[in-house]
Amino acid sequence: MTTVRFVAAALAALCAFAAPGAAAKERPPPDTATYEALFTPGDAIDAHLVALIDGARREVLVQAFSFTSRRIARALGAAHRRGVKVEVLADRAQTFELPGSAVPALARDGVPVWLDGNYAAAHNKVVIVDAGTPAATLVTGSYNYTVAAQAKNAENVLIVRGDAALAAQYRDNFVRLRERATRYDGAGPRSAR
Repeated sequence: MTTVRFVAAALAALCAFAAPGAAAKERPPPDTATYEALFTPGDAIDAHLVALIDGARREVLVQAFSFTSRRIARALGAAHRRGVKVEVLADRAQTFELPGSAVPALARDGVPVWLDGNYAAAHNKVVIVDAGTPAATLVTGSYNYTVAAQAKNAENVLIVRGDAALAAQYRDNFVRLRERATRYDGAGPRSAR
């Protein structure tokens, strides 16, 4: 098993354990899948994320812990305005406690945002683009959507393209967590109770 195939199989297994009730099926990745690993310092992960969001045709789902990147927020807002379904599921505490959080502005701009306060930390960092299509793309890793993650931290992402089943597992987990989260309008903490 190649390193890339091993990583994909490990991700699929991790996803099954992370999502109670999800179909836990170990399977090899499809031959059409591609994998791209990026790291900071060095790689412009933010630029890659913006390019993926800019190329979305149907849907962009974002799970965020810390989110201060105006560049990524602008790309999400632009996708929303051009008719792509954009949804953000963010950690509740980080949204209100992190100076410069981009989440309130996204909500005020009409992007559907939910806040997850059901755990000690809603620590997922996931972007799912066009799940359910042959162009399905999944991004996961340690990278928070922050300037610090890009400029100061040692971070990573794995971009998986063309593995529709894996993207669907992550989408299912997004929906499961969103159903327990609170819709947020962009105002202060009281509006998100």
